[in-house]
Amino acid sequence: MDLILWRHAEAEIGEPDEGRALTGKGHKQAWKMADWLDHNLPHSCKIISSPATRTVQTAEALGRKFKTHPDLAPDCSAEQLLAVANWPNNREPVLIIGHQPTLGQAAALLVAGQMQEWSIRKGSVWWIAQRERGDITTNYLKAVMSPDLIAK
Repeated sequence: MDLILWRHAEAEIGEPDEGRALTGKGHKQAWKMADWLDHNLPHSCKIISSPATRTVQTAEALGRKFKTHPDLAPDCSAEQLLAVANWPNNREPVLIIGHQPTLGQAAALLVAGQMQEWSIRKGSVWWIAQRERGDITTNYLKAVMSPDLIAK
């Protein structure tokens, strides 16, 4: 299984938190990353977003069908995120568009094997995959991409 974690792009400051929209810079970040993802994601990838405005707008930049899930809201836990992704039982790749600190905690749990506070920058993607060798399954970091690294 591949689990791709995409942090929403830069958003406005304000309240309510769930209603914050992307800034102009945030839209550019989302479009750049969406272009990279569109060229690299399998067509069978399931896409699930937090219901917050900024994550929905980030997901919309990809131009693919996606669903929102209430368990991916800004206050969700790493365990909730992994349950929504059906990790590690889902054989199809899953893209989750969400928030810090949950994305960083989930990445740390899968890659380092323990809950830590890893920081994922706005608009960035962390791609985590599983490798099976015999009866041993390990997780590894397949890619990390930032919108700053994508030329446009």
